[in-house]
Amino acid sequence: HEAREQERGKRAGYNENLPSSPAVGTPQPPRTHQGLTLKRSKRGWMWNQFFLLEEYTGSDYQYVGKLHSDQDRGDGTVKYILNGDGAGSLFLIDENSGDIHATKRLDREEKAYYTLRAQAVNKKTGWPLEPESEFIIKIHDINDNEPKFSKDVYTASVPEMSDVGTSVIQVTATDADDATYGNSAKVVYSILQGQPYFSVEPDTGIIRTALSNMNRESRENYQVVIQAKDMAGQMGGLSGTTTVSITLWDVNDNPPRFPQGVYQFSAPESTEVGSPVGKIKATDADVGKNAEMDYSIIGGDGIDVFDIVTDTDSQEGVITVKKVLRKKKMYVLKVQVENIHLDPRFLSKGPFKDTATVKITVEDVDEPPNFERPSYVMEVKEDAPIGSIIGSVSATDPDASRSPVRYSIDRRTEMHWLFNVHAGNGSIFTLEALDREEHSWHNISVVATEFNPKQSSRVPVYIRVLDINDNAPTFADVYETFVCENAKDGQRIQTVSAMDADEPVGGHKFFFSLAPEASVKANFSVRDNRDNTAGILTRRSGFNRLQQSSYLVPVVISDGDYPMQSSTNTLTVHVCACDRDGNMKACSAEALLRSAGLSTGALVAILLCVIILLMIVVLFAALRRQKKKEPLIISKEDVRDNVVSYNDEGGGEEDTQAFDIGTLRNPEAIEDNKQRRDIVPESLYPPVRRAPVTSRENTDVRDFISQRLQDNDADPTAPPYDSLATYAYEGNGSVAESLSSLGSATTEGDHDYNYLTDWGPRFRKLADMYGGEDSDRES
Repeated sequence: HEAREQERGKRAGYNENLPSSPAVGTPQPPRTHQGLTLKRSKRGWMWNQFFLLEEYTGSDYQYVGKLHSDQDRGDGTVKYILNGDGAGSLFLIDENSGDIHATKRLDREEKAYYTLRAQAVNKKTGWPLEPESEFIIKIHDINDNEPKFSKDVYTASVPEMSDVGTSVIQVTATDADDATYGNSAKVVYSILQGQPYFSVEPDTGIIRTALSNMNRESRENYQVVIQAKDMAGQMGGLSGTTTVSITLWDVNDNPPRFPQGVYQFSAPESTEVGSPVGKIKATDADVGKNAEMDYSIIGGDGIDVFDIVTDTDSQEGVITVKKVLRKKKMYVLKVQVENIHLDPRFLSKGPFKDTATVKITVEDVDEPPNFERPSYVMEVKEDAPIGSIIGSVSATDPDASRSPVRYSIDRRTEMHWLFNVHAGNGSIFTLEALDREEHSWHNISVVATEFNPKQSSRVPVYIRVLDINDNAPTFADVYETFVCENAKDGQRIQTVSAMDADEPVGGHKFFFSLAPEASVKANFSVRDNRDNTAGILTRRSGFNRLQQSSYLVPVVISDGDYPMQSSTNTLTVHVCACDRDGNMKACSAEALLRSAGLSTGALVAILLCVIILLMIVVLFAALRRQKKKEPLIISKEDVRDNVVSYNDEGGGEEDTQAFDIGTLRNPEAIEDNKQRRDIVPESLYPPVRRAPVTSRENTDVRDFISQRLQDNDADPTAPPYDSLATYAYEGNGSVAESLSSLGSATTEGDHDYNYLTDWGPRFRKLADMYGGEDSDRES
């Protein structure tokens, strides 16, 4: 009973654990309000926090607590005010009694407490009777949230053959309820599915193995369902579940085994070294690196002839040829396979290796001739006479028949017919004279063919043409230079170098000299620099360009090989006027052009291009000036200035501002009966007979249009009311003549109205009408 009273007091807002308010008479700092000294009175209530249960389901407002002041004498002069979180909306206070109520159900998981401020004031004056005080409304938790796992599905793996109690994974569930109040958030784990293979610790959620010797080869995947229940697992608690997918990963607990003890293969005796003969494969129940195997040949008479390598992708043993197969008809091999990655825990299960016997039969085949070398390299001088033998090739038949071999040149590789081969002995000789400067190497292919059966093989032959000194040296460039009129004797004006198509072994050595015929009264001299260059020097002081504007200096260049070759090359020297510092001031026109780096032919070509471009521009401008736009209307009646927009159905008076309507009045107008072009044939509806105009004089356009309007309204075959009706008949003999071509249907011949499409959008209606008529006529 006492406990219930204490709880009731807590809910009412009293807390016996809090210190009481200051007693009357305790010194306090004076307080003033509008100049008046206020005296602090003892508060009649004590609180720190109220408590309120969450998820209240009653129909009335939930009572929170009561506020009361000693200043309240019950005469209705005290007013209670509430401020803070949710005040006025979530929490309401009776300003007269101080009762606090909650207006809606609260969820502690959304907000666990609310901080509010309360104050008692005088209703009449509004002066506070008590200082504003702060208190907290705490929401008491109830068990309204079930435990939730961090994942819907967990994945984990554990080695196969693990010991009992091996940790697999830890699952975690959280409860949104208050962990400090009761057992609403105390979670206990249990296993619903997965026994007897796995277990779970109730407090931690750690899943462990429960059986030993779980073999992956028997079962690899397990689905374990774990439950988390609050209220410490007691009855009435809420629960949640999750699924854990556990996979046993492989360990090397199985040895490799050959599925059969003896393997047989056959290989032609012509099998090349390195070629595969056959494949063998052992089986291993393990996977991944635990199933990786290594094959080896450990015995047999073919241990030196064959080899075996492991295919890392397929884990097969590939048997290859190590030597040529021509000595025996059959080889026997002893092959062993073993695991690469061993697990010491399972070595007791037996040796992780196995052996098998491989028999290989060698088949006899007819093979093509074999050349003694894989390729041949030969040399011949470029001055060798036609028919000279430069070398020979040799091939034999490897078969037991030893058939004779015939040689020939594959002309697909020797298209110039410079070489040939003797059919019987394989000697290669020349058919034409050779030129090293044209081709220094020749690559040919010699074919060796058996007489019976027709088996052939080929070998490449590389022929190098050796150089002889058969080319004379020449200038390395086209040399032209200048000399000043005031040049002095011995002045260097140009340095020249030489080139030679030959390639001597010791390198080029050139000698320069002035041609003998130019040595007499020579104006220039040649000085050999002994480094394959030469300098051109003047031999006198002063030149007169008016007397002679250019000189030709013949230079003789010879090489140092045997037999010596030489040539005479000409250097052109132009005489120019220069200042004292040697800077050129004036030269002949030809010299200036050459100094600019352009020859006369190049300048002529440039001028021709410029002239052609100018002619093209002039022709284009003339064509554009002569080009005229095709007239829109080819007729003597050019009424384009009087044409108005046809895309207006009712322009009103604006339609008559462009021309004089009086010209449409014709006393000679006679009404005739014309059939409309937009009506159905007369077989469906009889034509409407229009009364002729009674007065032939002063016929007014208004009467004409009114008559047409009445006829159109009374015509059952007329277009819909919102269609454009055109009244374009002006009468015979009008002074303005016809303003449109709508009546042209009565004229002879066909007219082309395609030009109406070029008049723009304002004449689109006319273009559509006449375009459609043409289409109908054509159809």
